[in-house]
Amino acid sequence: MTSDTVARQGVDAEANELTVDQLAARVGMTVRNVRAYAARGLLPPPRLIGRTGWYGPAHIARLTLVREMLAQGLTLAAVQKAIENEPAAGSVQALALHRAILAPWRPEAPQETDVATLAARAGGIDPGLIDGLTEELARLGVLERLEGDRLRVLAPALLDAGLRGIALGLPPAPLVAAQLRIVELMEQAADIYVELFRSTVWQEFLDAGAPEQGWAAIQEVIASLQPVAMQAVLAGFREVMAAAVANEVDSYIADYETRHGGGSG
Repeated sequence: MTSDTVARQGVDAEANELTVDQLAARVGMTVRNVRAYAARGLLPPPRLIGRTGWYGPAHIARLTLVREMLAQGLTLAAVQKAIENEPAAGSVQALALHRAILAPWRPEAPQETDVATLAARAGGIDPGLIDGLTEELARLGVLERLEGDRLRVLAPALLDAGLRGIALGLPPAPLVAAQLRIVELMEQAADIYVELFRSTVWQEFLDAGAPEQGWAAIQEVIASLQPVAMQAVLAGFREVMAAAVANEVDSYIADYETRHGGGSG
């Protein structure tokens, strides 16, 4: 290969590169979200010329994969783990597997709204309070910032629960912090069920040579695992929550009686 050929290839590669603004427009994201995903390690570093980063086809493919995985219902943390563990050449196959097997787990379709509407749904609070939380909610994978005050809600049911909590008088910032803790606990619960599946059903499937005719049964087990796990988690939470509330109420009553002399004359 001559030096002229190498030079021409380099020029062609550079001609296909994009700035971050062009990259965001190409994949249908905001620059804010592209930079947020890059900060999480979901996007390889760009080629730097001076202070300008240049992005190529690999970056477009990666962001498309991230967007597709999020649409399949995976959290940003799960997408990050999958990308860290998955060779680049296997990304298309991994996405196809997610589409086929995780179809029963797909969440609600994303919804678009704006800050003022969310503030109204939260009981008419100051829209500034909601706007100030959007970065944290984006980090949780609950929504994406669009242009202006527009938002794409990726987890409508989760956001609705938070807005209802705010409408009850719970302060927004501590509520988001509490949700972070809940997510951590739910990830632990999910890991328990995933490990149970991996060490039994999946391992037996692999031991049998991963037969083609066995994939349907694997998909059926995964689809049925969701309601089983949700029922177990919800039932357990109800029991624990009822006990915790009862103990707290008993404490309130005891404190009240102490302060008011037990109500006796």
